[in-house]
Amino acid sequence: MQTSIFLAKLIGPVMLAGAIGLLINRKSHRAMARDFLDSPPLIYLSGILVMTAGLAIVLYHNVWAADWRVLITLFGWMGVIGGAIRIICFSAVKKIGNVMLDKPWVTIAGGVGWLAIAGVFCFYGYFA
Repeated sequence: MQTSIFLAKLIGPVMLAGAIGLLINRKSHRAMARDFLDSPPLIYLSGILVMTAGLAIVLYHNVWAADWRVLITLFGWMGVIGGAIRIICFSAVKKIGNVMLDKPWVTIAGGVGWLAIAGVFCFYGYFA
């Protein structure tokens, strides 16, 4: 449980800041994402970083309990899978990313989703 609380304290505030920034500055974030998608080296490098972070979470916290802690495990697995996809087929990431960016509601939905998960992590990490 201590590992779960530590990871919630670590991930929660970062996700919270990212979600708030995304929701407040949607237009700027979409422009930044388009710039990111125009750079295969950045996609590849982010894949290495995201996969490494996800793998660290999975190796240290592979908890499949029926409570909030499974969100941390799922977050880690999403990092492993998402990072691997960025490394292996970064050109497909560009295509998929551009399709998503053409739909403004995706930005809002992503920000709200991240805000909700960040709220759960911050609550259990700092207040529960």
